[in-house]
Amino acid sequence: MTELNNVKEIGAPDVLVVGAGPTGLALALDLTRRGVRALVVERADALFPGSRGKGIQPRTLEVLDDLGVGDAVREASAHAPIGQIWQDGRPVGEHDMLGDAGVGGPTDTEPHPRARLLPQWRTQEILFERLAGLGGRVRFGAALTGFDQDADGVSAYLSDGSTVRAAYLVAADGGRSTVRKALDIGMTGETVDPAPMVVADVRLRSGALDRDHWHLFPGPDGGFAALCPLPGTDEHQFVARPAHSTDSTGSGVPSAVAALTHLSAEDVVEVRWASDFRPRAAVADRFRAGRVLLAGDAAHVHSPAGGQGLNTSVQDAYNLGWKLGQVLRHGADPALLDTYEEERRPVAAHVLGLSTRIHRGQEERGGSTRQLGLGYREGPLSEGAAGALQAGDRAPDGPLPDGRRLFDLFRGPQFTLLAVGTDGELPSVNAEFLHVHRIGPYEPYGKGLFLIRPDGYVGWAGEDATGLARYLARLARPGTPTTDG
Repeated sequence: MTELNNVKEIGAPDVLVVGAGPTGLALALDLTRRGVRALVVERADALFPGSRGKGIQPRTLEVLDDLGVGDAVREASAHAPIGQIWQDGRPVGEHDMLGDAGVGGPTDTEPHPRARLLPQWRTQEILFERLAGLGGRVRFGAALTGFDQDADGVSAYLSDGSTVRAAYLVAADGGRSTVRKALDIGMTGETVDPAPMVVADVRLRSGALDRDHWHLFPGPDGGFAALCPLPGTDEHQFVARPAHSTDSTGSGVPSAVAALTHLSAEDVVEVRWASDFRPRAAVADRFRAGRVLLAGDAAHVHSPAGGQGLNTSVQDAYNLGWKLGQVLRHGADPALLDTYEEERRPVAAHVLGLSTRIHRGQEERGGSTRQLGLGYREGPLSEGAAGALQAGDRAPDGPLPDGRRLFDLFRGPQFTLLAVGTDGELPSVNAEFLHVHRIGPYEPYGKGLFLIRPDGYVGWAGEDATGLARYLARLARPGTPTTDG
């Protein structure tokens, strides 16, 4: 893995990102490909080493594909195996861990219908490697110790004694966010489960368990354990809710495995990483304070049930990245950044509720966990309807006569004006950030004009171009021509 600490910095960054987790890396990657200078600072000396957020949902697979890491993620990951239920050391049944979200193959509109498993550390490595390839910057061993903001930017003070000046600061520094606490932004929510949980990456004795199943061990008094094989490794992720207090440190994990499964402590050959936590669901009272914005776990924390946390966090970055790009590269009114909270906070609240219900056994994992149905119909950037779609809907994929797909047209940092089944003259466009394409009739869209945002949602839709120029004017410097229509 390439270290970026020694990359020569050219000028101050436009955006300082605090935290080199999936959220921070995805945001820095998106900004960098837009020509926005981003610097990531990370208090640790290296990337996070654990598997914690191992489920990648279909919507996030679409995001990662657009960010240029889709092939690497698919190569390193695998579909979730079927669950094997154990009782008294004997297999007693099977359980589809993903419910109705685990069946079905690709369709024209949904190229990634099923979630995939990939250890979080490997997801981060893939994002990091892509960022490095684009010339992005990450400074490890540099903790944020404080910051000040004024009308022109943010001054951030780091543990290495340096000061970084940036136009904006984004907190992607986790559930215990230093930035959020410094801003005195509260978190509103609840404890999902008062009992502590243990998660660890373990290497088992050869033959102790097969790697074709997600092994489940229900226990008495509400205790349970699971051992899931991690793709591309010789490890299993151990997740447990002990019925009684247990040592969750690395040295205590083998005993916990022995207490909750039919394996012995000696079957655990190595503990690569371990942590404990109490599941909580909470969302920040605000996602923005001036020139500082919160993303990922700094803005919302979830139960791991249903595999929603990492996915929601990466999609925060995907939403925020293009808006920062429009403000910093194309002169959009900074008020555009207010729409980040207005769109993402309701999504976070929805996902918190879903994860909590799954954790408590009140809802099965199913299609809603795939996140393909999330959208912004009621959002401040959604205007109009045409054909089968409303503004705010996810823009479906589809095949094109030349062998390409719609997602190939959308890929990249730009907006896409898609004319579907229309014969009239298209509006004359004068906007660097907008590409225009015409396709024949396509049922999932119907007939009309659809402005596809860089994050893959319909921003504006209409039967003709009436109102399009006014909408586009929100996305660039006032007075900049966008269309003649």
